[in-house]
Amino acid sequence: MDQIDVTILELLQENGRMQNADIARHLDMAPSGVLERIRKLEKKNIIESYTAKVNPYKAGVRLLAFILIKSDERPGSCDTAKRMIDLPEVLEVHNVAGEDCYLVKVRVSDSVKLSDFIREKLGVIESITSTRTLIVMDTLKETTNLNISLPESDE
Repeated sequence: MDQIDVTILELLQENGRMQNADIARHLDMAPSGVLERIRKLEKKNIIESYTAKVNPYKAGVRLLAFILIKSDERPGSCDTAKRMIDLPEVLEVHNVAGEDCYLVKVRVSDSVKLSDFIREKLGVIESITSTRTLIVMDTLKETTNLNISLPESDE
């Protein structure tokens, strides 16, 4: 990757629907060159997908919570995670170091739905031994955009 690839990635993270011609104008390149670079980034799985960012408030899933989960599964087992990944309310599942085993990001409509989710969906996963829930009061920053930088050269 070079600085042109980084700039393409930055532009596409801001607007995944940006036209190749617009990217090319921004970089002072031919659109065919931009298309070739984008295809290479896709082939290398640096660009994994293109998605729409949906406003959770307008979509009716206003409550954001992080749930810390302890499990009794042996180290290296991912059975608990596999079961949580399939739950539609779950946005992210992270295996974490420390006292807890997983950090799970969840979006639901309200606290009643959160309680139902913990009781009816997490509660039936036998390997979960305890949960601690953090309800988000206000989100000050939330992004999926990565801060990409090139390695320093030894020049």
